[in-house]
Amino acid sequence: MAQDPVIVVVSGGFDPVHVGHVRMIREAAALGDELVVILNNDHWLRRKKGHVFMCERERKEVIEAIVGVSRVVLTSHGPDCEDMSVCETLREVRPHVFANGGDRKPGNVPEDVVCAELGIRMTYGVGHGGKVQSSSWLTAADRAERLCFCGSGRRYGKCHGMT
Repeated sequence: MAQDPVIVVVSGGFDPVHVGHVRMIREAAALGDELVVILNNDHWLRRKKGHVFMCERERKEVIEAIVGVSRVVLTSHGPDCEDMSVCETLREVRPHVFANGGDRKPGNVPEDVVCAELGIRMTYGVGHGGKVQSSSWLTAADRAERLCFCGSGRRYGKCHGMT
C-alpha cells in the first residue's frame, strides 16, 4: 500500500529572492516528496519592513521556477495584520515538516505552538546552516560598500562592477 507523500513547507518574504533562499528551498525539497513554499504577501512585507521591493506576483513566479518547488501558497495577511506568523497557512496546508533556515532556532519561531498542536516536525539550519544573505542587505543603499558574500574579500561594488 502506498504511503501519503511527505509534505515539507518553508516560509518567508523572499524579497528579493537570493542565493540563500534558493539553497534553503532546494535542501528543504530533499526532505520530503512535495515542497510547498508559504510566501508572505505584500501586506506582510509592508508591515515588516515598510516597503515591497518585488511584488508578490513576481516573487511567486520566481519561486515557482526553482527546481523542487511543488507549489507556492500566498499568505492572507491583511494590511493591518497583528499576527505576523504563518500559523493559519500551516493549518490550511497541513505539512509533515516545517523547514527553517537562516537564523531560526528552536524557541524563536512563532509557529512552534501550532506545529506541536498539528504534529508538524520542525527542522532548523536548512540551506547549508545559518544565514547566507539578507534580502534587506541586497536592497540597502550602502550595499556597494559592504563586503561581498562571494568570499572574495572585496567590497560588493568593486567585486560586481557597481559604481
